[in-house]
Amino acid sequence: MARRDSARAPAAGAAGAVAQRLADTLDRRGGPVRQRPTSGLRELSAVDRAIYFAVAATPTPSLDEPLRRLSNAANNSRLWLAIATGLRVTGGQAGRRAAVRGTVAIGVTSALVNLAVKYAWSRQRPDRAGAGAPVRRNVPMPASSSFPSGHAAAGFAFAAAIGRDQPWLGMALRFLATTVAYSRVHTGVHYPGDAVAGALIGEGTGQAVAGLMDRLPSARRPSRSSRGKQLELPDGADAEGATIPAPTLQTDDPVQAGLTESSGAAQPPEDGRLLVTQRR
Repeated sequence: MARRDSARAPAAGAAGAVAQRLADTLDRRGGPVRQRPTSGLRELSAVDRAIYFAVAATPTPSLDEPLRRLSNAANNSRLWLAIATGLRVTGGQAGRRAAVRGTVAIGVTSALVNLAVKYAWSRQRPDRAGAGAPVRRNVPMPASSSFPSGHAAAGFAFAAAIGRDQPWLGMALRFLATTVAYSRVHTGVHYPGDAVAGALIGEGTGQAVAGLMDRLPSARRPSRSSRGKQLELPDGADAEGATIPAPTLQTDDPVQAGLTESSGAAQPPEDGRLLVTQRR
């Protein structure tokens, strides 16, 4: 009974928690139509808190230290930026393209979450001590709003952008992002609903960023063959070893015509076309 009372305390102090806020708003407006969504939101909020307290109360000594380290490694997206650097160095052209996409997706998602969503839906951080979470799990408690999880959002945005070109790598990164998202609940700094919302925001933003970057024109340097476009070559001649006949001057002057013939210059084709190589 004492635990149930303690589970209600964070909800009462969570000024503006998403489900609680919506439920309170609908409840104030009243009406039979709004009763069902109000009850559903309150129940979701209760499930969210119940899962958090269940995780905090479950002894997992072999997982506490690895998850604490993983959570810290993902601070400021350091984990994802390190992976992007590895892709850029060892992944060739495809790896460099994926690294750029992933990095841009992290930047856009972080700005969206930290500058917009967290201010629009302010939620108090969980009461880690009141939930009975072991001290060995502790990581620094952020001062920002609990909703949504920025770690989950950045991880899923990076995985979604990378997976655009490399689906198998994207799947592996989503698994890693899921583990990071859970580590934020395990260490007591987020409710499970915060992590789920962050993952959905990150996945959607990462897909959108990758799609927009696909539509951008790629600035490629013109190849050597495109700089020298051949209009016509003699039959059987190699592209690089072809002999281009020099144009001759057509004139009615017999003296000039004799000079032209004595010089050994080839006559132009009957249709008057010149076989030239156009260079830009």
